[in-house]
Amino acid sequence: MAKQLVLISHGRLCEELKKSTEMIMGPQKNIYTVALLPEEDPEQYKEKFEKVISQLDDFVVLCDLMGGTPCNVVAKMIMTGANINLYSGMNMPMVIDFINSEMVGKDLDLVNAARSNVTWVNAVIAADDDEE
Repeated sequence: MAKQLVLISHGRLCEELKKSTEMIMGPQKNIYTVALLPEEDPEQYKEKFEKVISQLDDFVVLCDLMGGTPCNVVAKMIMTGANINLYSGMNMPMVIDFINSEMVGKDLDLVNAARSNVTWVNAVIAADDDEE
């Protein structure tokens, strides 16, 4: 079975990130989402997260924000022995890199995918103008 991806976030950001990624990459059956809703407390969120991962064998978790409730819930699980790979600062390049890595069988480099896609577009435009 292929590696799976679990996106977690405050609100429905994770669900919408999956939908936006699917606009580019097509339907993704190996990507799951766990949204923290305003009415949920950390224990309810943990139960929801555990329910999703209970059906998965080999997965990576991307969260929206270091230090936020979704990240903290999973981090506490890791600190008590859970074998989970957790990355914060999720963005579309990370999700696309995950998909591409799975398609071509290459190693994941999610941190580099996130970092290398942060660009100040104004500088790129200015550099192009200078070359002309």
